[in-house]
Amino acid sequence: MAAPPSAPLAPEIRLGLAPNAGQFALLVVVNAFVGAMVGLERVVVPLLAEREFGLASRTVILSFIISFGVVKALANLIAGGAGDRFGRKPILLAGWLAGLPVPFLILFAPRWEWVVLANLLLGVQQGLCWSSAVIMKMDLAGPGQRGLATGINESAGYVAVSLASLVSGYLAASLGLRQPFVIGIGLVLAGLVLSLFVRETRGHARLESGLAGASADPAASPRFLEAFARVSWKDLRLFSVSQSGLVNNLNDGVAWGLLPLFFAGAGLGLRTIGLLAAIYPGVWGVLQLPAGALSDRVGRKPLIVAGMWIQAAALVLLVWTRGGVAWGGCMALLGLGTALVYPTLLGAVSDVAAPGWRASAVGVYRLWRDGGYVAGALLGGVLADRFGIPSTIGAVAGLTFLSGALVQALMTETLAPRAMAHPVAK
Repeated sequence: MAAPPSAPLAPEIRLGLAPNAGQFALLVVVNAFVGAMVGLERVVVPLLAEREFGLASRTVILSFIISFGVVKALANLIAGGAGDRFGRKPILLAGWLAGLPVPFLILFAPRWEWVVLANLLLGVQQGLCWSSAVIMKMDLAGPGQRGLATGINESAGYVAVSLASLVSGYLAASLGLRQPFVIGIGLVLAGLVLSLFVRETRGHARLESGLAGASADPAASPRFLEAFARVSWKDLRLFSVSQSGLVNNLNDGVAWGLLPLFFAGAGLGLRTIGLLAAIYPGVWGVLQLPAGALSDRVGRKPLIVAGMWIQAAALVLLVWTRGGVAWGGCMALLGLGTALVYPTLLGAVSDVAAPGWRASAVGVYRLWRDGGYVAGALLGGVLADRFGIPSTIGAVAGLTFLSGALVQALMTETLAPRAMAHPVAK
């Protein structure tokens, strides 16, 4: 009698980008679809508010960013803790399900409130999907390549933001302001289907904990309130990272909501506005890849400080210069500064938080970071209504410079010298 077939062996778990290349590449593609979803909005929605719904108040126009920022920040927090407890993949799938109605709501919106509702759901989708994707890449990469992994993740997402912004500007100019969201239907369906083939990565976090002599069991890690306190204010390294992330997204929220109106007020057409809107996340996306890898070599703090100060300079120059070419250079400079900061902040959080509570720490950090959208939309709307858009951009530049100065004064380097020599499977 033939022996019964043996059960299939579970795939061996190893750390590093090379042994996990297939899954890592799949997650990169998934995150590109996540980024493209929000990229569709960066040119069109502020102009939709003004031209189709007749909104004049900058504060009211930026309400869609407020709704997006509030729920995305909370979704980040939920994704982190739930990812530690229940796994990363279920959270990823839940995010795509939340995003399914978004393009339909904007395509057929009879009132502005529908657009705000769509952005509530988009915030859920972005928070759950983006958090899960970046945490899974950190799990796969191990400690020696974590900056590179976060750089690849953010690069894919923001290159997709750039391309979607560019395409949406051209489609809006040719076919109407709502037509780009037809593409959104395909994006959300493709993202959901691809995510079904992603494998869970909590086993990689447990392996890293074992190699480091730590526990990956969430029960042995800080409770939620303690993790929240550490990331928010108790640990000066993590406080520095959190406030920097908040201010970074504060100025991004202003760029998203006010710069299309700023450029339109100067007489630029939709195609030119779409190109300018694409330059910023395009440079941001492409340069995050070398920036993340560089932070693995030289440390996190120098890149964070330099990036915040470059962003501040770019915002000042936007107000001081005029014309499409000059503004294109300013948007590229803004993208460079953001590229230095974005993956490096994530790398710093994962340096400090042990694998057992890494997802929770990332969730708290991303709560503060994406809370910057809310702060930027509120501050930007109120200041723009009272003092005008140029003065608002100047004020945000000052806040961005101060944030970099806080990092310089308070933060100690988080990247341990031994990280490069940590055992990672080749």
